[in-house]
Amino acid sequence: MKVILNFAISADGKIGCHTGGASKFTSQQDLQRLWDIRLRADAILVGRGTLEADQMSLTIPAELNPPRQPLRLIASRKGQFDSSHPVFHKAGGEIHLLSTESTAPPRKGCAVHHMSLLDFLTYCEQELKIETLLCEGGGELVRSLAELNKISEINLTLAGHTLIGGAQAPGILGNLSEHLPASQHFSLTHCEPLENGECFLTYTSL
Repeated sequence: MKVILNFAISADGKIGCHTGGASKFTSQQDLQRLWDIRLRADAILVGRGTLEADQMSLTIPAELNPPRQPLRLIASRKGQFDSSHPVFHKAGGEIHLLSTESTAPPRKGCAVHHMSLLDFLTYCEQELKIETLLCEGGGELVRSLAELNKISEINLTLAGHTLIGGAQAPGILGNLSEHLPASQHFSLTHCEPLENGECFLTYTSL
């Protein structure tokens, strides 16, 4: 199973500010790129905190005529999900909820799983037949994927026109902390400068 990431980052490597919430510092072109990447994916994986902060529905707009909506996978340590969140009320792909530390209660219209992230990735590949899994954050979840050495591709919209700053503002691996168990290396396979001062980059694992 191919695990790909998609993030917009500032010139200083931040994906958002320390206060949380959606960080809208990139252009409409970046939003279109998001839809293009979602169209490649069989499923979208996000952490609960990112889902709630960005009010994500994890869908592709109907006007883009997607061949199908990707499965929606939401990870949480404690299995505490807000029932009022739009993702539970908007039509889209089948929803799978992962709770890694506590047993989450059953939820109508959703499949609930209590297992490790590694076991869930195996389940996604073997049982759900997911070939391409898109992770859109947050940093803690991406760090866990990196610790498992599961990242195949990184897509970045570099917004060189913006500085965010702040030790608590997260990068794609979350807030600054200890190093990964080992460095991981990627090859630049696509570089597309845009007229608006942004640059779209794709890196693939070596």
